[in-house]
Amino acid sequence: MYVLHGYGQLAKFFIRKFEFLSDDYLIVAPEGMHRYYLEGTSGRVGASWMTKEARELDISDNVSWLDSLHEKIEAKYEFDKIVLLGFSQGGATAARWEQLGKTTFNAMVMWACVFPPDLHRDHLGTEIESHFAIGDNDEWYDEKARKELITFYRNLGYKTHEFSGNHDIDQECLKDILLTLS
Repeated sequence: MYVLHGYGQLAKFFIRKFEFLSDDYLIVAPEGMHRYYLEGTSGRVGASWMTKEARELDISDNVSWLDSLHEKIEAKYEFDKIVLLGFSQGGATAARWEQLGKTTFNAMVMWACVFPPDLHRDHLGTEIESHFAIGDNDEWYDEKARKELITFYRNLGYKTHEFSGNHDIDQECLKDILLTLS
């Protein structure tokens, strides 16, 4: 399972959110190529998948780099299913990778994120098993925005999940989603 982190996170910390999964899962947490100081010019560092500067180039670079990473991993491991999870800003990158890249996924989970407006929506939620999850107390989306997101993803054919919690990965919700993939 590939898990793409949100804005300002680092992969080495984000991957810890998936430690509860059994050893049946290989968890791969790539890191956005753009690192920066979270506050000022020193201290904690975060990563981002892209900004508005050279946006199209960043999208192309991300998709190419993720495809190359998958080729290297696929050479070492055999998979029954390949699941792609994108959290927050990583959701847009996940959607672009699934649609623009060479890698074939069996399932995609968009987690607490908006869908990139630049992508086509005609096949979404139908070619691979697609899920959307969001917490009922997500600090990035008020109730109206959260309901609009849920409706939006449902209309695309995604199975939607709302859990009790905030802008984070909920273990029970993720377990439930992964159980439906088995």
